[in-house]
Amino acid sequence: MSPGKPKGRKEEVVTREYTINLHKRLHGCTFKKKAPNAIKEIRKFAEKAMGTKDVRVDVKLNKQVWSRGIRSVPRRVRVRIARKRNDDEDAKEELYSLVTVAEVGGGSLKGLGTQVIEEDDE
Repeated sequence: MSPGKPKGRKEEVVTREYTINLHKRLHGCTFKKKAPNAIKEIRKFAEKAMGTKDVRVDVKLNKQVWSRGIRSVPRRVRVRIARKRNDDEDAKEELYSLVTVAEVGGGSLKGLGTQVIEEDDE
């Protein structure tokens, strides 16, 4: 635990939106392995961004990556990553990250930066 934070910290849920450029992460990848590797790259990105080993990918995000088949994955994907506290007593990690699809109003994902989302309903 960092020395600057008090022990009974309140920030249990941290949510951020990212645009992941899958095109550059899958460059040179074999056609028949593109969609599975895209899911692995999303997991790796979320692990690095949130600092948790336990990363859970939502079914809708998986369907979006696989929507155009195994070969033609989307170039960019907008995701919402939420770091949450693990409620299981026997879990190895105390935090996990949940990666879901973020809805984008316009058509283009270019230029959308990282956004921190405050959720008061939880």
